[in-house]
Amino acid sequence: MDHQEMEVISSYSRAQGIEDGVLIDVSEMAKEAGFKFPVVVTNNLWASHITPSERAKKYGQDEQGRLWDVLWMAFLAAKRSTGGDLIEFEVIFQNGPGSKWRDTIRLWGICGPGDNAEPVVTIMLPEDY
Repeated sequence: MDHQEMEVISSYSRAQGIEDGVLIDVSEMAKEAGFKFPVVVTNNLWASHITPSERAKKYGQDEQGRLWDVLWMAFLAAKRSTGGDLIEFEVIFQNGPGSKWRDTIRLWGICGPGDNAEPVVTIMLPEDY
């Protein structure tokens, strides 16, 4: 059996990922940041960095602000990109007062085909790939 004759045994769609909570649709805010395509973030990124710790909440951090930071930095990285489907960028998350309470996190943004071959963006931690 050659490559073109291979039968798909199983597939998992983007829509299923959103429905299952593995991917979180952030397209509305992404439009405000300048994205023209639908955007999701991985649940792992959301849980580990976009959702602030209780300590960070005490210092004014919230999900909407952190999500905006991720989307804005992704948009800026995409604008600087010279092509390809992967961008790498960093976001600094404040977790309390002073520099020792900051985390600089490297993220990936991947533009690829969605369930109907339309362009879509997924923002993730590198280990989510």
